[in-house]
Amino acid sequence: PTRRKPSRQQALRARRRAMDEQVRSLLTRGRDHYRAGEYDPAERLLNELAKTRQPFPDVYEMLGVIHHQRGEMEAAEMMFEEALRLNPTYTEAALHLAVTYNDQGKYDEAREVYERVLSGKGAGPKQLDKLVKGKIANMHADVGQAYQEVGDFAEAAEEYRKALRLAPGFLDIRAKLAMALRSCGHNAEAIVELEAIKKENPRFMAVRLNLGLAYFAEKRSADAEREWREVLAIEPGNRMAKMYMGLIPAKP
Repeated sequence: PTRRKPSRQQALRARRRAMDEQVRSLLTRGRDHYRAGEYDPAERLLNELAKTRQPFPDVYEMLGVIHHQRGEMEAAEMMFEEALRLNPTYTEAALHLAVTYNDQGKYDEAREVYERVLSGKGAGPKQLDKLVKGKIANMHADVGQAYQEVGDFAEAAEEYRKALRLAPGFLDIRAKLAMALRSCGHNAEAIVELEAIKKENPRFMAVRLNLGLAYFAEKRSADAEREWREVLAIEPGNRMAKMYMGLIPAKP
């Protein structure tokens, strides 16, 4: 019997199925290369997929990461922005965009993005998991470091506080907060932070050294001397502790 010629609708459906299979193949292979860290073949496949105009936000997010890893910040920024245009609640793309802004010195733009993520605007989850909170905390810390480097210690302290509200267990950020407070002349507040860190980790030598300096600035020479002597008991060759001990008046 003579086979009937497929209708136009059937032909269109067959063509769509073939295209869908091609897209799935490109996406699967591209993701596999990306996850293996094979960025060149991943980029070729993902770019080919992007040309199909399929609304896949994660394709643009992966391309953004590839560009970021190569130091191509403007291209990375464009990819993450496109991912967010397609899915405004895409948390990972937003975080990567904030990091990319931060790397380019666009601190206000970075802050706006990750504060939007933190506020949970849109349909995204309001309770961020520990991983995401940790990433945002580190972003706040990076902005705080930038403020600290230009001598704006008050703004630096505020950024470190924001970071610690998300990740109170990050002792390195708490130490940075204490340094910023001490640089502002808020020695009493710095001492509270440094004593809390010392309680958590008595072998955090930089904290003990700076606690001694904060005590000394508050005219608590005996407490300062105690801290520096304890540092030397743990690390007898610590040059900074030896130098600071020279601040203590010799006893008659």
